Amino acid sequence: MAATGFLTGYIVPFILVLSLLVFVHEMGHYLVGRWCGIRSTAFSIGFGPELIGFTDKRGTRWKISAIPLGGYVKFFGDEDAASKPDSSGLSHMSLEERAQTLSGAKLWKRAATVAAGPIANFILAILIFAVLFGIYGRMIADPVVSEVRENSAAAAAGVKPGDRLVAIDGEKVMTFEDVRRYVGIRPGTPITVTVERAGEELKLPMVPTRTETTDQFGNKLEMGIIGIVTDQTSGNFRHIEYSPTEALAEGVRETGHVITGTFNYIGNLVTGRMNADQLGGPVRVAQASGQMATLGISAVIQLAAVLSVSIGLLNLMPVPVLDGGHLVFYAIEAIRGRPLGAGAQEVAFRIGMMMILGLMVFATWNDISSLIG
Repeated sequence: MAATGFLTGYIVPFILVLSLLVFVHEMGHYLVGRWCGIRSTAFSIGFGPELIGFTDKRGTRWKISAIPLGGYVKFFGDEDAASKPDSSGLSHMSLEERAQTLSGAKLWKRAATVAAGPIANFILAILIFAVLFGIYGRMIADPVVSEVRENSAAAAAGVKPGDRLVAIDGEKVMTFEDVRRYVGIRPGTPITVTVERAGEELKLPMVPTRTETTDQFGNKLEMGIIGIVTDQTSGNFRHIEYSPTEALAEGVRETGHVITGTFNYIGNLVTGRMNADQLGGPVRVAQASGQMATLGISAVIQLAAVLSVSIGLLNLMPVPVLDGGHLVFYAIEAIRGRPLGAGAQEVAFRIGMMMILGLMVFATWNDISSLIG
């Protein structure tokens, strides 16, 4: 029974969510590639041995493979799923055939085809957030302080109950959630909070404190806090609804927040303001999928939006074998007027593969450590 519960509660939601995101990502590559006249020979959800599939009239093999941890579109003339050119095969092709390969297409077509995958993930996230905002709206509170915690950054800076936060580092804040979001990803980073008090604006410098919190599922999270609280009276808690246009605009903003938060998290890792044990791999994502499933379908869909942004950003990393690595190659080609040599690309692909494997091992180790701990 325990094994069945783990399968249905964690693994199945994880596979469903990841498969959707991978499908959208690869469909972006496929559709733009097809629009650019580039042939595809395979479209796979998952890696490894094929479980089920069919070949369409264009010669593309659509399949579901055994290892559900990604996917790929293999274009005509590619040596492998990472779109590494098949130098030997290309040398025996006619000019007409080469024009239908990814490596033989014009530079802008290659760049558009490669960039389409991450862009599709960002578009999906925007649409998901927009639908959620359109259906459920949002509960908001004004950024007005009802209490200042003792010995906190806000107390040391001189924030007082009744103060209204109007900006942080010159960026306007409209809700208490705006404050929490901005501060949460900047532990140990000096910020300037502008408050309105008795009709006067005061600029108060402070440094958010890094703190470890626990969510409702017992997961440990690191974030920055300044030590302020609001309540129903001060914050005027209320539910707001959005028109379709407003919901779409909120979807764009929410996706931007996720992107900003991701970059700030990476910066915090590099500077040591946050611990790298927050970085998770497939096990932690599966765990999160199962936990969100207990909260209902809307929570799972929201997680899918966040993960879609993460997949888009991950693939844009300037690492060979990832989309970002290919785009770097194309940028170099645009500057030099010719592509990198086959030998240089081979070395780059090998280094990129080692980097990806190293990241996967590190993330998986964090997953195991979190489960044991």
